[in-house]
Amino acid sequence: MYASFYKLKKEPFHITPDPEFLFLSPSHKEALGSLIYGVGHRKGFVLITGEVGVGKTTILRSYLEDIDRSKLKILYIFNSNVSFQGLLKTIITELGILDLTNDVFEMVNQLHYALIEEYKKGFTVVLIIDEAQNMPVETLENIRLLSNLETSTDKLIQIIFSGQPEFEQKLERKELRQLKQRIAVKATIRPLTPEESRAYIMHRLAKASAGNEALFTDRALQKIIKEAHGIPRIINILCENAFITALGYRQGRITSKIVKEVIGDFSGMKKKPVLKMTLASLTLILVMLSALLIFNISDQARSTAGKSAPPVASDQNTFKTVAGHTGTVPAETVPEKPPLPTKPGEILPSPDQAGFPVERVVKKGDTLSRLVEEVYGFSNRKLLYFVRENNAGINDINRIMVGERILFPEREKERGRGHE
Repeated sequence: MYASFYKLKKEPFHITPDPEFLFLSPSHKEALGSLIYGVGHRKGFVLITGEVGVGKTTILRSYLEDIDRSKLKILYIFNSNVSFQGLLKTIITELGILDLTNDVFEMVNQLHYALIEEYKKGFTVVLIIDEAQNMPVETLENIRLLSNLETSTDKLIQIIFSGQPEFEQKLERKELRQLKQRIAVKATIRPLTPEESRAYIMHRLAKASAGNEALFTDRALQKIIKEAHGIPRIINILCENAFITALGYRQGRITSKIVKEVIGDFSGMKKKPVLKMTLASLTLILVMLSALLIFNISDQARSTAGKSAPPVASDQNTFKTVAGHTGTVPAETVPEKPPLPTKPGEILPSPDQAGFPVERVVKKGDTLSRLVEEVYGFSNRKLLYFVRENNAGINDINRIMVGERILFPEREKERGRGHE
């Protein structure tokens, strides 16, 4: 969308993992090296961990792009929230076994024979489990049985766990101690340092640039780096939207003012609404002060008038005019206004009580935006990214596959519909 305006060969900050733009910080290099070594030497279990958005999936895809896959059979598990029986069925089916059974013991035997045949042919079977922190404890407890499928020298199946730090916490459970001991190779991808963040941005710009001058001012880069806290995905989102915003203003260079506006959009902390609220508060204060001043002047006038007025007899009744009555009646006889009748109304459930999470199967003609609107009642870019973050199978919010199952979790409460 903005690539031609800024003379770029392609958009450099697309959030879909793209091995072409791979940037290897020291921890990314360590993770990639662990994958190459662990699978190449048939170590059995390999673990890659890191916070959301640090680039775990990018490293996995880069690894799969670079290695010789002619002797590899890759089995990718996107939805790790499965039973052990379901996991076995998926693996066996992917290996081409059609005569399935529901008995777990028999399925393990079937898998063992299939892996031996692949090993004899010189193939290495690699099982990649993404978002491993979502895998049930019972499944993890049984998955260690797969490490027993081996020859006298090699493991028959290589299992790569990719997950958030919560997965390591889960491994500390007593019932998972045997699985933890079997993890032979482990690496952690850490957030980028400020220097690495700047190098990351420059690296992606250089990959996409057609030789044009720097597109970000130094202050703009500083603001992005500070806001992203070393998370590549956040850097991509901020830079992508900075380009889009600058394009809207037809500005040839991205300034700190543009970045500030983008950060305000995503953090919900724009200054304009705050300014409006402050002016409204000042106006209210001035009105209250004016009313107080008028009240004091009127009270002073009544006091002055009271001193010159003739005294009123103590037994004289005070009178009030009653609406709809032509005369006057004593004040104590004025009936009080009856309470308004209460009409019971229907209490509608709030959106947060709608029974989340919701799962939908993509049908022909569906778009993620339309499904999000059907489930939550509205759709915006922030909500689309939120759903994508909770579905590892969605790489592009503009592209979903027919038959794909999409999980719609309970959304976080937003600060107001003004941000929708």
